[in-house]
Amino acid sequence: MKICVFGASSAHIDKKYITAVERLGEELARRGHSLVFGCGGTGLMGASARGFKSSGGYIHGIVPSFFRDEGVEQLFPDCDKITYTKTMSERKQLMEDEADAFIIVPGGIGTFEEFFEVLTLKQLGRHDKAIAVFNVDGYYDNLEKFMREVAERKFITFACYELYSYFNSVEETVNYIESYKSTGTPWQKRKIED
Repeated sequence: MKICVFGASSAHIDKKYITAVERLGEELARRGHSLVFGCGGTGLMGASARGFKSSGGYIHGIVPSFFRDEGVEQLFPDCDKITYTKTMSERKQLMEDEADAFIIVPGGIGTFEEFFEVLTLKQLGRHDKAIAVFNVDGYYDNLEKFMREVAERKFITFACYELYSYFNSVEETVNYIESYKSTGTPWQKRKIED
């Protein structure tokens, strides 16, 4: 499968996140999967790519050309393929289209935006791909609590809340992606409670 990993580009985060996400990339590649990602060479984007590369995985980086031209971010130098786009929106669209599944690792504003976009698209029936949140060191614990509260207060349905899952280990995350089965719930049921 082609796995899209969304995560931090920051080079200033704790090494425990880097180590965990490198291990995730290694395990995914070891099991025969390939990586689709935003082409970043630092932070958790770089960690996932290094992990894939160290286990012989195929890597497709997708990045706006202005990142390269303006030096916005260091690009991962060992991609098997790099696709340059004009805009961030086009980058995201290509990653979403190419991916068979999504893994969200710790990140900031860009990662949150990517997560909520693929979640929204799944809620609306535009795709039915697995979405796994790799919750390294409890990074997403507060988000999980918040999303449950949002469902309890009926701003989203519990059917929407259940469109993705949180995992604390590499093995759980990869096993979920590999064993994912659609619930077959029509998108209308994700928007409206019975």
